[in-house]
Amino acid sequence: MTNKVAFLGPAGTFTEIAARAFLPDAKRMPYKDIPSTLHALEKNQVDAAVVPLENTIEGSVNISLDYLIHKHDFPIIGEVAIPIAQHLLVHPSVNDLHDIDTVYSHPHAIAQCHEFITGELDEVEQKFATSTAQAAREVSENEHTNIAAIANELAAEKYGLKVIQENIHDFTNNHTRFVLVSPNDVAPSFLKANEQHSKTKVVVTLPSDFSGALHQVLSAFAWRKLNLTKIESRPTKTGLGNYFFIIDVEHAYDEVLLPGALEELKALGCETRVLGTYPSLFVQVKERSL
Repeated sequence: MTNKVAFLGPAGTFTEIAARAFLPDAKRMPYKDIPSTLHALEKNQVDAAVVPLENTIEGSVNISLDYLIHKHDFPIIGEVAIPIAQHLLVHPSVNDLHDIDTVYSHPHAIAQCHEFITGELDEVEQKFATSTAQAAREVSENEHTNIAAIANELAAEKYGLKVIQENIHDFTNNHTRFVLVSPNDVAPSFLKANEQHSKTKVVVTLPSDFSGALHQVLSAFAWRKLNLTKIESRPTKTGLGNYFFIIDVEHAYDEVLLPGALEELKALGCETRVLGTYPSLFVQVKERSL
C-alpha cells in the first residue's frame, strides 16, 4: 500500500487534486517545484509522485517531460485528465476588481486567463509563482491587500481568500493531464480496472544522417494500425537542431505490435525508450472533497 505521494505544492494545487484522485488514501507530501517532487521519489522519501504533463490551452509542461526523460528513469504508471477551473482570489476585505494592482499565479495559469486579464486587469502588474496555490498563499500572507491570485476553489478555502470572479480561464474545455510515476506497483485499483483505455509513451531519437527517417518512423506504426494520439519534438540538448520525438500510442505495450514497431525503428538506426504503458482516464473531481 502506498504511504506517501509527492506533488507540486503547497497545499491546494491542481496537482494535489490529481494526487488525491490517483491515491485517495496516501499521505500527500507537497514540494516546492516539479524537480523537487521527482527528486523526492529518487531519494525514496515518497513511494510515488504526481506531476502535470499537458494542458488543453498551454500544451505540454516541458519541465516535467525534460526531467522524466533526461534526469530520471521512473515509469509512468497512470494518467488522469481533470478539469481546470481558474478563479480570481483576493483578501476578504477586497470588494472591487478595480482595487487590484497586482495579480500572482503560475505562468501557465496567467496564460490560461489572458483574455480576462487584458480585459479586466490590463493595468495591473503580473507576478509569477511556482504554483497557483503558492500564489494564493502569498496573497494570504501579504499585508498589502490589493493583490490577487489566480488559483482554484480549494486554494481559496485553504488560505482564507475570497473568490471575487469565477471561471476566468479563456476556454471552457480546460483540462490538464497529470501522470503518476513510480518504480513501485502502486497503481490504484480504478486504473487497473480501466486498462482497456491504455496508452504507451515512446521517445524516439532519429539518426542524424537518415533522410526521410521521420516518415519511416510513422510508417512503422501506421501499417500496424497503431493510432498515434500525439507526436511532438523536444531538443536533445546536445546541439542546435538536434531533436527527439515523444509519441503517444493509443495501445498498451503488448507482445507483438509495439515491440515489432520498436524493433523496426531500431533497424532504421533510431534510438527508442518507453516512458510507460498505462491507463489514461478523464476524471471529474470536486475540489472541496479534499
